[in-house]
Amino acid sequence: MALEEKPFKNREQVKAEVKLCSTVGTIFQLLGFLFAILGIIGDAFNTTLGLETMSWFLLAIFVGIASVIPSTHAVAAKHLLGIEAEQ
Repeated sequence: MALEEKPFKNREQVKAEVKLCSTVGTIFQLLGFLFAILGIIGDAFNTTLGLETMSWFLLAIFVGIASVIPSTHAVAAKHLLGIEAEQ
């Protein structure tokens, strides 16, 4: 298999990709928690915090689902070069 056909050139590139995906997934998860907390606070105080309460909850759900994508990418990158045990 030629080097151009491989999805990654070397293990260091995979490790950098996995680290980036982990960071992005963590940021998305934290944003999801933040949006959910804003929705709870807005509902508890019966006030609008920039958006309606349901909008904060919908944003939390959307960002929570979106946080799965970087995690899936990291799993695929690990699987392609078999570096599960190194992380």
